[in-house]
Amino acid sequence: MDILKAQDFLERNLLVAIPTETVYGLASNAFNPIAVSKIFEAKERPTFDPLIVHTYDLKKVYYFVTEIHPSLLKLAETFWPGPLTLLLPKKEVIPNLVTSGLERVGVRIPNHPLTLNLLSQLSFPLAAPSANPFGYISPTTAVHVQKQLGEKIPYILDGGNCKVGLESTIVGEENGEIIIYRLGGLSIDDITLVVGKVSIQLNQSSNPKAPGQLKSHYAPKKPVYIGNNNELHKMHMGKKIGALVFGNSLLNEGVLVKNLSPSQNYQEAAVNLFSFLRELDEADVDVIIAELLPEIGLGLAINDRLRRSAAL
Repeated sequence: MDILKAQDFLERNLLVAIPTETVYGLASNAFNPIAVSKIFEAKERPTFDPLIVHTYDLKKVYYFVTEIHPSLLKLAETFWPGPLTLLLPKKEVIPNLVTSGLERVGVRIPNHPLTLNLLSQLSFPLAAPSANPFGYISPTTAVHVQKQLGEKIPYILDGGNCKVGLESTIVGEENGEIIIYRLGGLSIDDITLVVGKVSIQLNQSSNPKAPGQLKSHYAPKKPVYIGNNNELHKMHMGKKIGALVFGNSLLNEGVLVKNLSPSQNYQEAAVNLFSFLRELDEADVDVIIAELLPEIGLGLAINDRLRRSAAL
């Protein structure tokens, strides 16, 4: 059985790629620094970029964090399992390598039956960033993981296509204020309905407070340009162009167009974003052009990923 194979590798402190509703993660024993170090090695990820710890039950979180602020507890009770990561003060059982030396650890309960089952069979939580080389497009299928890291990891738990397609939203608390550190698969509107007013701190420095905050991230190898697609098309005339569009497009023939959602459905666009970026990156094009979506709902998180893919 696939879960038993994955369990065996993880209990031997080896790496396993796991499915979640957001993206595929590259997982290892979160309590074992040697196992965690293999994640950084396989991804070529800098150790100043912290990891997220995954478990299967809210009660289990108290084994490795000291407390959960009441507002964050409300969010956990409302949205877990789901695309929400909470930054919580850690206990010593979580190695400093997981948190890049920070006092808080990112924690979530993923909404995927295979991975929840796997987590329930383990005596430890799993540290798991996205299962891709550092800075590259996040994987939303097992095939993506195989193409990128297949030679570096012993096992991929295939759970089909990811249902959300964007990484989790990261939320924490500072001095009584609820703060969003990374936009993701849970919208700001959903969060404010539960806890009221929030602040947004999307740190883009080389010393992030939370995972996924670096300025250049989720990026294809081909250059990405963000703006008005028709103007960008004129600017890059003579080159082979791939384009991401949302809804109707007036781009001329000769452009390889990937439509995130012809009906302008934000959830559909989120699910397609990383797959379409990857397809354009692998296609016979010189540049990728894209327009930002309206800044509402999941459009905010999608635009965040687009900006980071172009390092704007």
